[in-house]
Amino acid sequence: MSLKDQITEDMKTAMRAKDSERLGTIRLLLAAIKQKEVDERIVVDDVAVVAIVDKLIKQRKDSIEAFQKAERKDLADKEAAEQVVLQAYLPARMSADEVMAAVKAIVAETGATGPGDMGKVMGAVKAQLAGKADMGQVSAAVKAALAG
Repeated sequence: MSLKDQITEDMKTAMRAKDSERLGTIRLLLAAIKQKEVDERIVVDDVAVVAIVDKLIKQRKDSIEAFQKAERKDLADKEAAEQVVLQAYLPARMSADEVMAAVKAIVAETGATGPGDMGKVMGAVKAQLAGKADMGQVSAAVKAALAG
């Protein structure tokens, strides 16, 4: 079963259970998937779905920060609940050590020598680690590997 099919099944389950918070979040995710399919005239695969989920989670994190600064705990809690629902559709994330090991291997593969090669390394890293690791963490690991 594809990830998109799983999300659709989860939506049906949430409807039957009358779980309105979960249902709203899943509908939001399906709308984002549908939007991408319509905009690009494609049928999304699991990799694209993971990228969409990643983007939505990043939006939630940014919103939570903004709401906390504005002292709107009610809205921050709502965003955090949505983030938890979305997190379930991501594959298991790599640990910091695994990310660093993968980055070092890619740096060795590409023959990168310094910070000037950051773009070349990030291109290779994104291809291999997309959806498996937090890209902010990956970027920091690449900078550290190229600096040392």
